[in-house]
Amino acid sequence: MKTTLKLMTVLFITMLISCGGKEEKKKEGFSYKKKETTEKTTAPKAEKTPPSKQVDLTNKGIGPIKTVTLAAEVDQTMATHGADVYKKMCTACHRTNKKFIGPPPTGILERRTPEWVMNMILNPEQMVKEDPLAKELLMEFNGSPMANQGLTEKEARAVLEYFRTLK
Repeated sequence: MKTTLKLMTVLFITMLISCGGKEEKKKEGFSYKKKETTEKTTAPKAEKTPPSKQVDLTNKGIGPIKTVTLAAEVDQTMATHGADVYKKMCTACHRTNKKFIGPPPTGILERRTPEWVMNMILNPEQMVKEDPLAKELLMEFNGSPMANQGLTEKEARAVLEYFRTLK
């Protein structure tokens, strides 16, 4: 019996040694990990100026206003009237110094012609359809078109004068 027990122990130890210690390589299966590409692009991206920051002092826009003559000095009476019109009709979508639903009017006359500004106020539907810059602005401001407030030329001119006071 002792010999059988010894023989069984040796056989058992031999089996353990022969089966253990080997590491089989697992086959690579489907993996969710994204593999790195070997090719990396190093071309710098061209930074495009947004339409609200672009300067275009040649475009007069599309609409009834063909020329506007601005005096050297701001007409304070007209500017005050323009501020009232702006507050009543425009502040739902525009803030004077920050981007809101529409662009801020501060410094607008440094980027656009007075004619373009007035045509945008008086004729926003046609401007958005036909003026390239107005189209780009529409896209920049999430496709929110400017509403036609039905202002008269005199009111639009007063709003333009008010814009001249914004610094």
